[in-house]
Amino acid sequence: MSTAQPRDTAVLSLDRLTVALPPGADRAHAVQDLNLSLQAGEVLCLVGESGSGKSVAAAAVTRLLPGALPIISGGVLFDGQNLATLPESAMRRIRGAGIGMIFQEPMSALNPLMTIGQQLAEIFRAHTGLRRREIEARCLQLLQDVRIADPAAALQAHAHQLSGGQRQRAMIAMALALDPRVLVADEPTTALDVTTQAQILKLIRELQQRRGTAVLFITHDFGVVADIADRVAVMQHGRVVESGSAREVLGSPRHAYTRALLAAVPHGLPREPSPAASGEEVLAAEGLQKTYRSGSRWLRNQRVTHALDGVGLKLARGSTLGIVGESGSGKSTLARCLVGLLGSDGGRIQVAGRDAAPGPDPRVQMVFQDPYGSLDPRRRVGDSVIQGPLAQGVPRARAEAEAKEWFALVGLSPDALGRLPHEFSGGQRQRIGLARALAMKPEVLVADEPVSALDVSVQAQVLALLEDLRRRLGLSIVFITHDLRVAAQVCDRIAVMQHGRVVEEAATGELFRHPRHAYTRSLLAAMPGRARQDFPLAA
Repeated sequence: MSTAQPRDTAVLSLDRLTVALPPGADRAHAVQDLNLSLQAGEVLCLVGESGSGKSVAAAAVTRLLPGALPIISGGVLFDGQNLATLPESAMRRIRGAGIGMIFQEPMSALNPLMTIGQQLAEIFRAHTGLRRREIEARCLQLLQDVRIADPAAALQAHAHQLSGGQRQRAMIAMALALDPRVLVADEPTTALDVTTQAQILKLIRELQQRRGTAVLFITHDFGVVADIADRVAVMQHGRVVESGSAREVLGSPRHAYTRALLAAVPHGLPREPSPAASGEEVLAAEGLQKTYRSGSRWLRNQRVTHALDGVGLKLARGSTLGIVGESGSGKSTLARCLVGLLGSDGGRIQVAGRDAAPGPDPRVQMVFQDPYGSLDPRRRVGDSVIQGPLAQGVPRARAEAEAKEWFALVGLSPDALGRLPHEFSGGQRQRIGLARALAMKPEVLVADEPVSALDVSVQAQVLALLEDLRRRLGLSIVFITHDLRVAAQVCDRIAVMQHGRVVEEAATGELFRHPRHAYTRSLLAAMPGRARQDFPLAA
């Protein structure tokens, strides 16, 4: 926790802020009568589910709201001015210099045509009178401050040439370039691995303490809140329903909504092995190899990546095997090889004792990380669900009747089969993805990060649904995740991957209690909320 002493006067205040939603929305206001104050030198976490209004509040602070979401009353008070009424020319001078912003998705916020150095330099050219050499020195120092490996090379790189963690560090450097008094961080760690997330949280806290910056941190993850917050405000339906110190809100929540969110956080305690699991192997992989090559062999700049390097695994019928590791460890490549979407360079895969044929295997189906990206936006979801059975020769009338049954099984109304993907929430789209996979009546379900982009309450619902389906249908599941809290909740065994290899595999309880490999121990140590003893759900 921060040792900085907040000042009596708030550096940023939201005074009865109200932002309208477009006509026809589920409510009239995105945020309504919102009162918040942020003191110098503190971290205030704004928490809530998707649609609670937290990101709208962040955008209102920097006046980056879309035109369909106007501020209709109240104010945003900063440095003696009401930002809600300032002309755009004045706001441009405040953004960056007075208030910095870290966006959730750096690939969307960074310019793909400019190098990181060019984008950093642009900030100094727009707001300062520094000379070129001074700007270059400042840019290099910023990347050193945010601990990017090889900062000189990163200055010359484009966004796509950096890892997710490096891109987020570059975003933080840009947000802090002009030493703003306020830093607004909108879900800056949502898409990151637990180890990278822990590094980014530590970096933000260190920079905040060193510079005395006030931080408004937007998140839906109470584990992240436990790691970084001084104070917490919980939002629901555009209003703050509870606020207080992190110790008060996490340790003794008063509002039912806060208690429900905390109850949905994966607790990180390993579950007991499933009694439905049998000793029979339903899926086995042995010596899987997959190598990617980029660049030119003739120009001697070819880059070789061993995505899978002799991977072997066994899945018992009726059980759930977790595959955990950071981005780049080979998890998703393994998933695509198991379902036949990607051919391996060596090794073999057996399903129910028989070698898997080349190409997609109907006995093994996949649930993707991004259900919206895996559904055709122009096709009704019912047509997507029956597409596989139709290709297998199932008559249309029977496929449509079974699709209704699958929808009911995953908790969706059969009447929704005629709707388009954009008409559903993220959790509902993930249920559609499950129904589509189950329509093929698979023996094995491969779930690739199926809950990583969901709110904790929706995540809990999808995890409970997966467990229910496993019991009722006798499914065997390969569950891929970077979050060991989630793996502990749903997996009987866990295999840990690093650099294309399985470095450790054990029963879930054994792996959590007695991790053997140093990499496994580092993943466990990085679990959000683990360092806070006053966080009630810390493992």
